[in-house]
Amino acid sequence: MTEYSVISDAEEFRAACAVLANGTGPVAVDVERASGFRYSQRAYLVQVFRRDAGVFLFDPPAIGDLTPLNAAIGDVEWVFHAASQDLPSLRELDLDPHTIFDTELASRLLGHERVGLAAVVEHTLGITLKKEHSAADWSTRPLPDSWLEYAALDVLHLIDVRDALALELEEQEKTAFAAEEFAATLSRAPKPPREDPWRRLSGLHQVRGARNLAVARSLWQAREAYAQAQDVSPGRLIPDRSLVAAVMANPQSKQALAGIKEFQGRASRTQLDRWWQAIVDGRATEELPRERVPSDALPPPRAWADRNPEADARLKAARPVVEAIAEELHMPTENLLTPEYLRRVAWAPAGDTPEAIGGALTALGARTWQVEQTAQKIAAAFVEAAQQPDEAPATAS
Repeated sequence: MTEYSVISDAEEFRAACAVLANGTGPVAVDVERASGFRYSQRAYLVQVFRRDAGVFLFDPPAIGDLTPLNAAIGDVEWVFHAASQDLPSLRELDLDPHTIFDTELASRLLGHERVGLAAVVEHTLGITLKKEHSAADWSTRPLPDSWLEYAALDVLHLIDVRDALALELEEQEKTAFAAEEFAATLSRAPKPPREDPWRRLSGLHQVRGARNLAVARSLWQAREAYAQAQDVSPGRLIPDRSLVAAVMANPQSKQALAGIKEFQGRASRTQLDRWWQAIVDGRATEELPRERVPSDALPPPRAWADRNPEADARLKAARPVVEAIAEELHMPTENLLTPEYLRRVAWAPAGDTPEAIGGALTALGARTWQVEQTAQKIAAAFVEAAQQPDEAPATAS
């Protein structure tokens, strides 16, 4: 049985912060949310472990203000597994580390085949973790003891894992690589809101015509507003496929909407007036959405030979070069260089010198170590592609 303390009131919280402040070394941090159950991505449990302090499981909804925790441990390294998933929820609580170590990211840089927490703990420490509660509804109160045990184990071994991975990074001469990746994760700005988030409706590609798209948008907006008000994941009220089915069926009355077999979900009938009004509003609006949205997305590489043959030659020359560097460094190609970055510089290069390629990669978001490892060889591949003779012209008749 793992030893841990569940903290759910202000007095206990202040005492726990004092204990953690007097601990030694880095702190392991994890967050449990209720993704798929609740509308928000708020933290419903924050787990913290520090040597000479122990494991503490903090209940943010019960405690309220968690900023004293930042004062207690904010100046030491925070150890995460997949930090990018947890940082947004922590920042909502005004918990913001100065430095981090990400055991998942470190494992990727080291070329480990399996990078889930259980696999990494087993690989580094030989300890087997059960992952049976990872998709649970962590907004549940009270939390079952088995869930709390699981949550405690998520951080209990993380410092030992961090130390083992740090040694591996040093042996592979990747400590500096990892430091840049951790800093980039910590400083990465949140993605800006999508201009038309309703267009992410699964199955929307089946809907044709601006008016039908307006109805789909109206239904999505109605579901979103109700989900936010109820703090319930939208898909648990009515799944995407049901909204699309309602649009495609084109019901002419509220009763006809209720009769659509594919229009399912726990709120499909209890909120029938809401959904019918959304359909009416979508049919009446004068603000019709565009059927096609301009995009700066590149065409799929399979189409490059016809649309931009020079870019196709550059990509075909550079891609195996980058893959070879990644293999030599014993890491996945996507961790050496984001594939989209390579496609971008191949499609419209700023030049074919290492400096030009490096500048373009940096502007896209590549880290210094990635540019140092790849820019020169990408530039050489581009030059080689340009020197390849064109296909022989067709014989004149």
